[in-house]
Amino acid sequence: MARADLVLPDGIGVELAARMQGEQIAENLNGTDFTPRLLRQAAEWGLSVFLLGGKPGTARAASARLCLDIPGLQVAGTRDGYGDVARPLDVIEEINASGADIVLVAMGVPRQELWIDAHRQLIDAPLVLGVGALFDFLAGNVRRAPHWLRKRRMEWVWRLAMEPRRMAKRYLVGNATFLMRASVHAARQMDSQRCLDIVIASLGLAVLGLPMLTLAALIRLDSKGPALFKQIRVGKDGRTFGVYKFRSMHVDAEARRAALLAKSDREGVCFKSRNDPRVTRIGKYLRRLSLDELPQLLNVLRGEMSVVGPRPALQEEVDKYPSRAMGRLAVKPGITGLWQVSGRADIGFDKMIDLDLAYVRARSTLLNLILIALTFRAVFSGRGAY
Repeated sequence: MARADLVLPDGIGVELAARMQGEQIAENLNGTDFTPRLLRQAAEWGLSVFLLGGKPGTARAASARLCLDIPGLQVAGTRDGYGDVARPLDVIEEINASGADIVLVAMGVPRQELWIDAHRQLIDAPLVLGVGALFDFLAGNVRRAPHWLRKRRMEWVWRLAMEPRRMAKRYLVGNATFLMRASVHAARQMDSQRCLDIVIASLGLAVLGLPMLTLAALIRLDSKGPALFKQIRVGKDGRTFGVYKFRSMHVDAEARRAALLAKSDREGVCFKSRNDPRVTRIGKYLRRLSLDELPQLLNVLRGEMSVVGPRPALQEEVDKYPSRAMGRLAVKPGITGLWQVSGRADIGFDKMIDLDLAYVRARSTLLNLILIALTFRAVFSGRGAY
């Protein structure tokens, strides 16, 4: 679970993937419905299946039921999930010798996933799938819910009625414990991140308050318009907010942007120009030293941004994102981050997404402190700042 990008319950991953592609799946997506349909297709293609799991005799009974329900299905072998899996290398040798194309592992969650994760590289079959209680249903050990309940995605009601003690323990007590632990971990992570943000933003404003007022005065003297510039950007989970910056461009910069898009010096979605004619004289120095970003300390105190995170993007840029890039919106945007300390605008869009997604997966207080320290080096070097 620590290595996974997403952890999704009982079939919802397939449904979410379909929705992302604009498809609506009306069928029940749990393993007891999905897997037999998969095996019907396997039978048509001449593929064989190996059943591993369940109490002694359950896998054999399940294979017999499958052969009755799916004419032509080739069952390459069966092993139970108790004494047999105590010798995993023997089981894997038998699976590989059988030449099975599909291996169904029914040991219950999360035992089956842990078994697959530990041994997948040794199994020759192209497809290895955890199927939960499927063998018990096929063998008649557990009665299945009526079709109308499965269609309404309410099979859990039937399961609770049929097996109140086991299902209550597994799904109510077990899930409640898991959710409680996950919530505590998330709260600790969130609290440490928020505390770091508040401390650094408060100290930054206290120390830099007077210099920031001086910069504001110089900006007003250099060109017409306000010293502060507010622009709508996209933050965590796609929510928009107004990001504050010292104005480094002339007041008509937004109106002139469209005419410059074709001259971007950076590959990908995000526009950047080394010799942007909209930048003011003092704006060049502000951008090179990243001083134009200092007012975003206010955004940090307001909870809209973090000190460290992916840079907040324009809505028109997010609208063009490939699905993979949407992962950078899973955390609050930041003033600095992996992209900023690695070269900023010299780095192309695809590489920027790689860096942002890596940060989203690996973020921690220690990593944030390291990136904050590296930011000073990046600012003084001026690499990629334009």
